[in-house]
Amino acid sequence: MVDLEEIKTSFEFFDDWEEKYRFILDIGKSLPPFPDSQKTEENIVRGCQSQVWLVSSYDPKTNRLQLEIDSDAHIVKGLIAIVQSAYANASPGEILEFDIEGLFDELRLFSHLSATRGNGLRAMVQRIRAEARMYRQ
Repeated sequence: MVDLEEIKTSFEFFDDWEEKYRFILDIGKSLPPFPDSQKTEENIVRGCQSQVWLVSSYDPKTNRLQLEIDSDAHIVKGLIAIVQSAYANASPGEILEFDIEGLFDELRLFSHLSATRGNGLRAMVQRIRAEARMYRQ
């Protein structure tokens, strides 16, 4: 998984959006394999233009929520990598408190994504936040 600070630094380094777009595609390739058996109707994130699947697991001993997310679209995989970096090894409370919209603004993602991709990204975050609310202590 790519570190969130590395993502931010890379976004600052690149001069134009096309370079950032290629970077997003590249970090999407770093996602771990997602089992086909988990690509079920129950795991689909509603509101995404592409197919997106999300599975979470909660460890009560460490109070950590683990997220497995995948998509059939390469750019969405890159967006997933950004989201997973933001929420890496976080507790449900930390996920709910993290200013993900602020991160998206900092990276200027919504100004370069289509409206439907932006809506899908927000739908994915809403689903993650719903999962976190189930386990918040």
